[in-house]
Amino acid sequence: MIPAESMSITCGLASALAWGAGDFAGGLASRRGSAFTVVFFSQLIGGSLLLVLAMLFSHSRPPAAHLLSGGLAGVFGVLGLIFLYKGLARGRMGLVAPLSAVVTALIPLSFSILVEGFPGLMRIIGFAVAMAAVWLLASPGGQLKIERRELQLSLLAGLGFGLFFIFMDHASSQAILWPLVTARAVAIGTLFVLLAARRQLMPPSRGQFPVIALAGILDTAGNAAFAMAAHVGRLDIAAILASLYPASTVILAWLVFREQLGRQQWIGVAAAGGALVLIAI
Repeated sequence: MIPAESMSITCGLASALAWGAGDFAGGLASRRGSAFTVVFFSQLIGGSLLLVLAMLFSHSRPPAAHLLSGGLAGVFGVLGLIFLYKGLARGRMGLVAPLSAVVTALIPLSFSILVEGFPGLMRIIGFAVAMAAVWLLASPGGQLKIERRELQLSLLAGLGFGLFFIFMDHASSQAILWPLVTARAVAIGTLFVLLAARRQLMPPSRGQFPVIALAGILDTAGNAAFAMAAHVGRLDIAAILASLYPASTVILAWLVFREQLGRQQWIGVAAAGGALVLIAI
């Protein structure tokens, strides 16, 4: 039988791999159309899959408080996504993406230390190395001066995603699938209202659907893996490992499109591996 701690580390790493691959697929689909359209339909496909799985394998529903936490996780996840896209559109991607990812990791890390206690010196070092790896992986380098708008949108995106982690941790403490269904339903409803209000709700082209479906399935797998990691282990370990998702996106871009990786990104890949070792000790 796999120990709970090892299961948490494995699932946290699996969530990073799935989310990173899902972002790669979503980015590929977004090259042919609106990114928000891709997000909406990938969420819809992933949510449908979650609903089917919950109806087949989860016969008892968790308490209403846990479903409410799942719904709040969905709201904050969507808000984080909106602020992230605004930041990527209005600021420098090389600053907004890593800064929001680091903030995303810091919020559940701080919350977990307050609630669950100090995780140990080696793991704290591993967490610091992991956050450095996220920055190195996502940032192309260059000027580090951050404008006020970039800082605000990055902090808001990180806050949204960080609160998603915290509420999903509570929601998944007794069950996995139904809180995920609730979170996804709230996220889809919020996105639908926003897109309809802005008259941007248009179906993607037929050629986009396979890649959009893949993005939705991978995102769903990442959510489920994170929820399982938080369910069986500490929130800080699950959140920090999940925040390493840029590694799989970068490596897939290198393998599929032969995108050249800078020395800084290769250092980030190595740092991510070192962080995993430190956290697993």
